[in-house]
Amino acid sequence: MSLWPVYTGSSEPHDGIAELPAPPPWRDFDGGPELATPAEADDTSATSPDRRHRARTYRATDRAVQLVNAALYLRRPLLVTGPPGSGKSSLAYAVARELRLGPVLRWNITSRTTLHDGLYQYDPLSRLYAAARDARPDGGPPPRSGPDSGPDSGSGPGLATDGTLQDHLRLGPLGTALLPYGRPRALLIDEIDKSDLDLPNDLLNILEEGQYEIPELVRSARHTPTAEVMVDGTDERVEVTRGRVRCRAFPFVVLTSNGEREFPPAFLRRCVRLELHQPRADHLEHIVRAHLGEPDAYARELIGRFLDRGTEGELATDQLLNAIYLTGVAGLDASSRDELAEQLMPYLSRTGEEPDEF
Repeated sequence: MSLWPVYTGSSEPHDGIAELPAPPPWRDFDGGPELATPAEADDTSATSPDRRHRARTYRATDRAVQLVNAALYLRRPLLVTGPPGSGKSSLAYAVARELRLGPVLRWNITSRTTLHDGLYQYDPLSRLYAAARDARPDGGPPPRSGPDSGPDSGSGPGLATDGTLQDHLRLGPLGTALLPYGRPRALLIDEIDKSDLDLPNDLLNILEEGQYEIPELVRSARHTPTAEVMVDGTDERVEVTRGRVRCRAFPFVVLTSNGEREFPPAFLRRCVRLELHQPRADHLEHIVRAHLGEPDAYARELIGRFLDRGTEGELATDQLLNAIYLTGVAGLDASSRDELAEQLMPYLSRTGEEPDEF
């Protein structure tokens, strides 16, 4: 019997990911030792109430369900393009919740973001301060009982035991997602189109190979073959051997883009690509029902007005939800409700809009 689809879009959590078929031979990873997946996103404070609500109420289109499953089966990143408010980032939370992939690891991209930021952060200054704090009272050099306090540790001789390298290094969201978890983690790389031109190319090798090195730990491996480093989002530690990390279950990676730039062909061919559009009337009604309950007559009127206005400019589904909620609870008369709804649904951009004159 076919297991397709693993992700159904039903929003009901299940363990279908455990039945995912073996990966293609060219996407098979063997990192270890195997790590247990953290608790579900709904059971941890690491996920905000807003994100938990969006994960429960997200309504995926049939096309989105198909391409999410393609990304899961092929162990490839999912590049999601669409206008603001079309549900690009919410998709990652919805998939993580339904498939019990644990808290979503989120990496927000800016024009200054580098690959290093996503893999790990190391603070050599805090390590030096820790060494100075723990120096002996007589003014002599700090004790050298720490096995990674030698010249190969990356910060020079004379560091105290409490100033060891692993205490000042934390894996980033990408670095954490590539740990050898038994089932895939969910990684959201948000607004990749805002990045420097080099970042998509820099990601190619990491996402292709499913592994990376931490040079500071590689240099100290002669003295300390293993290190327990902190992971993104918590103070938990995982063991890294000789500074090398390799995944076991390739993470479910969602890269979102507002379509503001083109990506290199080499990057695109390694991704499953999904383009989201503003939902149609029936899908909008499902979204409203999931968030706010059965829409009344006025809410249906606002849905129709939202769709009509959408032909003249860009709107976000969030604006419609805000308008339906507030006009329903504010206790206004009909005229005031219409005025308020109009104010809550301004165009984000206009079709064929002329630039402002100053």
